[in-house]
Amino acid sequence: MSTQTIPSGGAKPTDASAFQTAFIIAWLFCLLFYFMEYAVRSAPSVMLPELRAAFGLNTAGLSSLIGLYYYSYAGFAIVAGASVDRWGAKYTIPAGVLILAAGTAMFGVNECELDRRRGAVPAGRRCRVRVCRSGLSCGPGLPARYLATAIGITQCVGMLGGSAGQFAVAPLIHGALEWHQFWVYAGVLTLFIAVAMLIATPREHLSQGANASIWTTFAPYKIVLTNPQSYLCGLVGGLLFLPTTVFAMTWGVSFLQEGWQLDYPQAVDRAASVAMGWVFGCPLLGYIADRIGRRLAGAALMLAATLAIFYLPPETSPPYVLGFLLGVGSGAAMIPYSIIKEVNPDHAKGSATGAMNFLVFVMTALAAPAFGWWMQKLAGGTALTLEVFDIAGSVYVAAIVAAAILTLFLKETGSAVRATN
Repeated sequence: MSTQTIPSGGAKPTDASAFQTAFIIAWLFCLLFYFMEYAVRSAPSVMLPELRAAFGLNTAGLSSLIGLYYYSYAGFAIVAGASVDRWGAKYTIPAGVLILAAGTAMFGVNECELDRRRGAVPAGRRCRVRVCRSGLSCGPGLPARYLATAIGITQCVGMLGGSAGQFAVAPLIHGALEWHQFWVYAGVLTLFIAVAMLIATPREHLSQGANASIWTTFAPYKIVLTNPQSYLCGLVGGLLFLPTTVFAMTWGVSFLQEGWQLDYPQAVDRAASVAMGWVFGCPLLGYIADRIGRRLAGAALMLAATLAIFYLPPETSPPYVLGFLLGVGSGAAMIPYSIIKEVNPDHAKGSATGAMNFLVFVMTALAAPAFGWWMQKLAGGTALTLEVFDIAGSVYVAAIVAAAILTLFLKETGSAVRATN
């Protein structure tokens, strides 16, 4: 499907510079969106006791609760990717941000308290979490030679939000705000971002394919999902994401408190160092991939940091260093996002991103409750201990090793390989 892109005011760009400038402005708003999206994704990790009390959940139940986010993320990734290919980014991306705003604010509504006042079933039995967002492709119209760098920067800002969702949210919910008020205010702020993106994102003149039947919207997925390389990209990305999405951004604070016996403020700050490592690792590894013209990168640093976190005595490493190094190495998880776009046709790039998000976060959605259930079994119904976390940590070690092996079968797509063809 061919597209002709024009700015939101309707005037066609006269040169490539104007074309790129319009999309760079829209991309900057995507960065703000990514910041908020990762902030609300990581924020539950600093309020696990509050969530347990509010929803009446044990360890396994709490993991399932948080995992609901990733189910909706994965499902809407398919819809969003096809929508970007069919209707363009002008309305698709702001619509996804609006959904995030609504779901975030709803999470802060104290439905459990209302149930108690009505004499309804016990707290937690009827409470529902309604957080969903579209898996979106930010950065359309950017030059291909900067693709990995742009994706790395986008993820960098997202992980800065993930870090802020821990070190900034923790003092807020134990000071100026109640935990549920944070969600309401975050939803309102995200709503403003959605409006700004709607105004700033360039409008696109789409081909007649945009007026075809709704089923043609998903036609590009036939190309993407019949390409074995797409599945390899999803598996590698999903496996490399697990140590951050399931461990650091969900259980990191609990691990440091209950395993390493750190006090709450220090545990929050040290857990946030993982996301801060992503802030540097994503653009760094993206830049290196663009610079050397090769997309494939190893996960040796990530593996070494994970092994040290779980299996070395806590006092053997300086504070924040291991978490930061884990985050830097985790930047390699974004490289498959570049590869899946490059191994599929141009007209299916939105669907390729949607498929990538679907594959990655289905793995996360399945792993999150399974990990919580396993830890609960290991603990035998008692409090979580360092031994429990160390045994469970073998999952993340295995995930990184499996991802490294699978990269051997990924097709190299960088400029160095294209130049030799």
